[in-house]
Amino acid sequence: MTISSPQSVKGVLERWRAFLPVTAATPALTLGEGDTPLLATPRLAAWVGVDELYVKFEGMNPTASFKDRGMVVAVAKAAESGARTVICASTGNTAASAAAYAARAGLAAIVLLPGGKVAMAKVAQALAYGARAIAVEGSFDVALDVARELVARHPAALVNSVNPHRIAGQATAAYEICDALGRAPDVLALPVGNGGNITAYWAGFRRYQSGLPRIIGGQAAGAAPLVHGAPVEHPETIASAIRIGRPASWDTAVAAARESGGAFRAITDEAILEAYRQVAQLEGIFCEPSSAAGIAALRASVADGQTQAASSCVCVCTGHGLKDAQQAPSAEIITLSASADAVTNALRW
Repeated sequence: MTISSPQSVKGVLERWRAFLPVTAATPALTLGEGDTPLLATPRLAAWVGVDELYVKFEGMNPTASFKDRGMVVAVAKAAESGARTVICASTGNTAASAAAYAARAGLAAIVLLPGGKVAMAKVAQALAYGARAIAVEGSFDVALDVARELVARHPAALVNSVNPHRIAGQATAAYEICDALGRAPDVLALPVGNGGNITAYWAGFRRYQSGLPRIIGGQAAGAAPLVHGAPVEHPETIASAIRIGRPASWDTAVAAARESGGAFRAITDEAILEAYRQVAQLEGIFCEPSSAAGIAALRASVADGQTQAASSCVCVCTGHGLKDAQQAPSAEIITLSASADAVTNALRW
């Protein structure tokens, strides 16, 4: 019997090698990240108030968030440099991604989490991949301070988005959008927490030279330092992935919004949850609540006339809904006798 060889998986490092800081010594690390779908969403477009809207669904990455694009580069470069341990502070998605790629590369992973502020599904992912997870008292910003100090003292590589390899990897999503549309959209809207992703997208569009969109960054109203122009000491929002009061990529995020002609918007938790429900019910896309902040921000921008209805728009949904399902609709499921009549009566058909 002849057994065919398994098909190789082309991940970010292979597909976008010419755009990444890799060398012949960089390990060919991949879990099949990248090439996430850009979905036309006409029903959501009508709700938002634009003629043309696409969703870049980054929840289809291996650990179900956009973090995998940059993490594969950061961990591969850490391994290339001889590091045996990677470390990060995280609101959840970074932890899961760092742990997965460290496991794939044969490295140890340490993740620092803001105590009581992380969706448990994300913690479970990191632990399943073999990471050592430690909750620290305080916010994400405090956890990142501790991570920086540990790296200064011990032989470990910091893989938060302050690592430029992370930004280079995350920029590949912009390249994919341009390839799919044939050009950059008029408007790109995305959630903003630590500021690394908006930084990466702007760098990607500028480097790929297929046009430059205006970028709208959605921040939760209770965690909107870039809107207010000052750190938020105690950020609070149901959108746990963007519950960050002192973005590490502050300057580059602000530059991305300003240079693109865009802006940051503070979005209430109620508006974020409404967008979260609508993208699922109108288009069948289940994203985590934080992911919907960009959609809500775009809708607000249309409502106040800052974005024209005729614009070609892309919203980035950064993570899958199963990463943080606490806000998912819940209802009592009734049990009936196994008959079509009983179900018909219950449904009032």
